[in-house]
Amino acid sequence: MSSATSALRTAFTTRLWLTVLVALALGAALGLVAPDAGASMQPLGDGFISLIRMLVGPVIFCTIVTGIASAGALAGMGRIGVKALVYFEAVTTIALIIGLVVMDVLRPGDGVHADPDAIKLTGKASQYASEGEHQHWYDFLVNIIPHSVVSAFVDGNVLQILLVSVLFAIAVRMLGVRGEPISRGVERVGEAVFGIVRLVMYLAPVGAFGAMAYTTGKFGTKTLTSLGGFVGLFWATGIFFCLVVLGVVARLCGIRILALYRYFKDELLITVGTANYEAVMPQLIEKLERLGCPKPIVGLVVPSGYAFNSDGVCLYMGFAGLYIAQAFDIQLSLWEQIGLLAVFLLTSKGGAGIAGAGFVLLAATLSTTGSIPVAGIMLIFGVDRFLSMMRGIVSLCGQMVASIVVSRWEGVFDRERALVVLAGGTPAEPAAEPAETVPAVAQGNA
Repeated sequence: MSSATSALRTAFTTRLWLTVLVALALGAALGLVAPDAGASMQPLGDGFISLIRMLVGPVIFCTIVTGIASAGALAGMGRIGVKALVYFEAVTTIALIIGLVVMDVLRPGDGVHADPDAIKLTGKASQYASEGEHQHWYDFLVNIIPHSVVSAFVDGNVLQILLVSVLFAIAVRMLGVRGEPISRGVERVGEAVFGIVRLVMYLAPVGAFGAMAYTTGKFGTKTLTSLGGFVGLFWATGIFFCLVVLGVVARLCGIRILALYRYFKDELLITVGTANYEAVMPQLIEKLERLGCPKPIVGLVVPSGYAFNSDGVCLYMGFAGLYIAQAFDIQLSLWEQIGLLAVFLLTSKGGAGIAGAGFVLLAATLSTTGSIPVAGIMLIFGVDRFLSMMRGIVSLCGQMVASIVVSRWEGVFDRERALVVLAGGTPAEPAAEPAETVPAVAQGNA
């Protein structure tokens, strides 16, 4: 009995996924049995997300600066950035097309016959819609420039932090030998920041419990009853995208997607519980480096991916946009849908650093097109929390694969190491240090 108790205690203290899974189950049970008590747990989930978000800026800055500053040739990093953007655009376009095709074929919004004049925006939905109406397709380009260096980190805008970090890293690299102490200093600070992340992650089960209790307590089964089919279809499509589309991409890189998901099970469960995949960015960066992706590539691809590689947001916008149109009995032609897809591709890039990004960007897109009433977002507002869970999962899975793809494209992905790590083993040799890896990156195959 003592050995069993000891084994159980060890599992709960060393396996984050197990404690998070139990916390999710307990949170869901509390929310269903005592909805008011469950809804009151919201501060636990919000507090955990805030703790992680306060570290996102320093993590991005330290990772990018140490990666680029230790790189061989800056032209090589520029090429990596271009390859990353090409991949981001390709995959997000596929996500949008899948969303539109599924909605056109199955048409879950038919039969709702909603009256746009009878729907009024209220509460938080009204706030999101107001923000969306003031958004433009070019906002992500304009807003990438912060008011000051410090404000980028204060506001937590990923795009702005990315710009400041890249410029600082390039400046340090141009200093040559004189910049090496700065690079080493930032690297030491980065190690301390990741140490804080590891401390905060002990609270992940508490955050997951609070977030899940709040979700089920506030929205629960009653909300899901009316739109359960729509939510279920979105989850099924999201799972298809993660297993099939990303599975094919991973297979082309020489790894199996299910093994990759097992490796990132902690991050997947935290994203399900908190409906926020930004909360796992620090662990994502650390684990991808351990997997065999060079640090400079991970440091550039992951932060930029949070701004430009929102597969989940694109899938969601295709789904939600057509569902609202179908609910209002609005028939969109093929060319109108293609136009909608083009707008979605642009507006989806502005989600970094925006609270309720998917909902705000949906409102912004509907305002831009004018063919679908913005008030229609009220039709899905009640279930948006459940949609955002899968939205985060899809985007997180896309982030996992992106760095592997770019590393493989550059010819520097350590597949043998990855296979050992994914199998649960310990690699014979540690991952290559940035100074050793990056020259190959800078001069690798185009």
